[in-house]
Amino acid sequence: MNPTKIDLTPDHREQLCMLLNARLADIIDLTLQAKQAHWNVKGPHFISLHKLFDEVYEQFAGLTDDVAERLVALGGNAEGLLQIVSKRTTLPAYPLKIHDGKAHVDALSSALAVFGKTIRQDINRADELGDADTADLFTQISRTSDKYLWFVEAHLYSEGPAK
Repeated sequence: MNPTKIDLTPDHREQLCMLLNARLADIIDLTLQAKQAHWNVKGPHFISLHKLFDEVYEQFAGLTDDVAERLVALGGNAEGLLQIVSKRTTLPAYPLKIHDGKAHVDALSSALAVFGKTIRQDINRADELGDADTADLFTQISRTSDKYLWFVEAHLYSEGPAK
């Protein structure tokens, strides 16, 4: 841990930095999954999905900086290298051989759902550690995650509600 005058105990700051680095890995993975979908989607809804997946990418790419900067402010080191992200991510692996829009919608919405559940747990953990600012950051990210889960899942309704 790097020195800082933030009024959280070193132990709490260390736990918060571990939590933030875990979510940083997930957000980076989520951005890459959104780009994978963006690049490879095919089918009758191509253009709308192509644009939506790129929007998901842009929204979450912006959040990586927010998470990394909070981490460094707490005295930690942001660990966003590919080797670390691939070991830490908690998201399901993205299928490489899909092209159909519905398959991409299903895969990306599954990743968003897992991410959303995890980030909501992190809100509570950050609050338990006495860090309202990190809890607030996680709340902002949770709202973004739920919003884009809704946007992506809406494309599953042509064949009935999502399960």
